[in-house]
Amino acid sequence: MNDLENTLTPVEHIKARSNFLRGSIEQSLADGATGALADDDTQLSKFHGFYQQDDRDVRIQRRKALLEPDYQFMIRARLPGGVCTPAQWLALDAIATGWANGTLRLTTRQAFQLHGVLKRDLRSSIRAINDSLLDTIAACGDVNRNVMCTPLPESSSVHRQVFELARQVSEHLTPHTTAYHEIWLSDEQSREKVVDTEPVYGPTYLPRKFKMSFAIPPRNDVDAFAHDLSFVAITNRDELLGLNVLAGGGMGATHGDAATYPRVADVIGFCTPQQVVAISEAVVTLQRDHGDRTERKHARLKYTIEDKGLDWFRAKLEKRLDEPLQRTRSFEFTVTGDRSGWHRTADGLWHLGLFIENGRIRDHGETRQLSGLRAIARVLQGEFRLTPNQNVILAGISE
Repeated sequence: MNDLENTLTPVEHIKARSNFLRGSIEQSLADGATGALADDDTQLSKFHGFYQQDDRDVRIQRRKALLEPDYQFMIRARLPGGVCTPAQWLALDAIATGWANGTLRLTTRQAFQLHGVLKRDLRSSIRAINDSLLDTIAACGDVNRNVMCTPLPESSSVHRQVFELARQVSEHLTPHTTAYHEIWLSDEQSREKVVDTEPVYGPTYLPRKFKMSFAIPPRNDVDAFAHDLSFVAITNRDELLGLNVLAGGGMGATHGDAATYPRVADVIGFCTPQQVVAISEAVVTLQRDHGDRTERKHARLKYTIEDKGLDWFRAKLEKRLDEPLQRTRSFEFTVTGDRSGWHRTADGLWHLGLFIENGRIRDHGETRQLSGLRAIARVLQGEFRLTPNQNVILAGISE
C-alpha cells in the first residue's frame, strides 16, 4: 500500500473493494440473525438509496434487555425536479402504508423518504418504487444527488424546457453499475455476469455527495447559491436563451470546527442549453479527480475551489469542455418561498399550493393529509410537484 492509500478515508477503501457497490449487501439481506446490515454495507447501501437507522425511542430499553437496536431503514426515492405523476404518488402511498411507518416525507431536495422499513421488506419496497418508474439509486451516497428545479415559475413553457434539462442531467449522471439491478430488481436465475464500468464516476465514485439545482428567476426557491453546481435560466418571455453557471456553493459546517465553513457559489459564466449536460459531467469529473479523499469533512467542491482558486477551476473546466464559457448574463431573484392557494400560469393551467408541516404527510387525529392526497391522486389529471420548502403543488389542472 502506497502513502496515498494510507491516507485515504475508510469509506474510500470500502468503495474501492465493493466491486461497483455490490459489497456483501446480498449476504447482509439474507442474514436473518440480525435486523442490520454488515458495517461496510451500511456505507454502500447509501448509493442504493437507503440508510440504516434504529428506533431511538426504544434504544435504552433494548440495551437494558441485551437486545440489539430496533434496526429500521429510511428509503429515499429519486425524483428529478420534484415532479411526480398521480400513479407514482399512489404507488409510494401504498409502500408507505404497506411496508413503512404509514407516512410520506417530503425532503428539501424535492424527493420522497419512506421511514421505518424493515430489512426483510427492503427488496419489495425498492422493487415497487421501480415498478412505478421511479428509482432510489444515487438518492444518497458519494454521487450526484436528486437534481432540483424551480417547481412553479411564472412561465410554464420555460419550466418545461428547464425541467427537461434537469431530467437529462439526472439521467446522464446516474451510476451505470448493474449492482442495483442485480440486487433489487432481478431474479437469481436471470442474472448474467457483467463487467461494470463507470464512465463518469470511476470505481470509487466521488469523494463526497454532489448537489445540483436549476433555478428560474425571479424565483430562487432551490437556493441556487448553496449547491455544488447550479444553472440559472436566462429567458426572454417564454424563450430560454441559456443559463448562467454557478459553482462551489454549500452551507454545511461542523460546529466548533473552523476548517469547515459555508460558501456561496460563484457565478462563473453562461452557456447554451445544449452545453448543460457536458458542463455537468465536466464539473463532476473535476471533483472526482481533484476532490479531497483523505478528509470527508473537506471533500466537497466548495473546498476544492477555495483551495485551488476560482481561476484554476475555470481553466480546468474550460479545458475539459474544449471551449470557454460565455460572459455571465444579468439576472435577479426576488422570491424564495412557495405560493400557497390557487393560482394560474400564463398557459391557462391552475395550480394549488398546499402547506405540509415539516414535509410529513400522515393521518393523525382529525388531520387526514395522507388519505386526502390519496383521494386526490385517484382523480387528478395534472401532476404533483414537490417544493424545496417541503410543500406540495397540485399542478397543471385545466379549467
